[in-house]
Amino acid sequence: MRSKIVLECATGISNSEVSRRLRVSLPTVGKWRSRFIDKRLDGLVDEPRPGRPATIGVDQVEQVIVDTLESTPANATHWSRASMAEKSGLSKSTVGRIWKAFGLKPHLEEGFKLSTDPLFTEKVYDIVGLYVNPLESAVVLSVDEKSQVQALQRSQPTLPMMPGTPERRAPDYVRHGTTSLFAALNVADGTVISSIHRRHRAVEFKKFLAKIDKTVPEHLDVHVICDNYATHKHPRFHMHFTPTYSSWINQVERLFAEVAWELLQRSDHRSVQALEKDLRNWVKALNEDPQQFIWTKTAEEILASIARYLKRINGAGH
Repeated sequence: MRSKIVLECATGISNSEVSRRLRVSLPTVGKWRSRFIDKRLDGLVDEPRPGRPATIGVDQVEQVIVDTLESTPANATHWSRASMAEKSGLSKSTVGRIWKAFGLKPHLEEGFKLSTDPLFTEKVYDIVGLYVNPLESAVVLSVDEKSQVQALQRSQPTLPMMPGTPERRAPDYVRHGTTSLFAALNVADGTVISSIHRRHRAVEFKKFLAKIDKTVPEHLDVHVICDNYATHKHPRFHMHFTPTYSSWINQVERLFAEVAWELLQRSDHRSVQALEKDLRNWVKALNEDPQQFIWTKTAEEILASIARYLKRINGAGH
């Protein structure tokens, strides 16, 4: 980071602009710029600190990092602080500090799946263009369905939150059936057109598109962002398909995350009808005070980020 600060300053831009670009504080930029001017490269080195010298060598730290990234324990899928401490001869707390310093969390994992769509780049440019360059005389709708929403009844009554005690819910529940929420998010203003169907076949999706057609004023074209299963043809509809395995680019997924967090995660419904009523009320309340999701990434930034990630994982031998 110190080197990046100096290199950015060398382009002639101001300290505040360097601070904005690198997302570091203005005093930090000023400090390392001044130290480099005064002492050149020596100014970027840490000054000697008081106290007992470090007893853990750089080679030991490096070995912990290498072992963490490139190996696994004999009888486990990932390292723990205890197993790494046993292998390295360091204490568990020292292993923990090394992992924290280098941003390593062996106990965590995240799922991912890279798109194999041959038209990935074209589709990204197409959809992001709709987000950042609004169309005239047209409405852009981000469309999808949240299928298999379960009506779950907790096996015991929920205990309310009290001072010093969080809300407590029974971990088991009774299933009372499922429903599906179809939603079309207007990317310009955050309003939602929705329908609820017990089934989620192509025929239900076609009915939902017919509802969109009736709801959107006739003088407007309709641009629909959706996945490839939507094959409905309509003179007003311009279909824009998301790349395979790329639901993250469809803004309506953000809406589904909101309804899951605000309504479904702690839901307690004794029937599908009760669940559907709450879903309708949730959408109604949202439309009374809609909030637009602001898309900030350009297509170029998205593609560059993916390229950097591919370079990283290829460099790691995957």
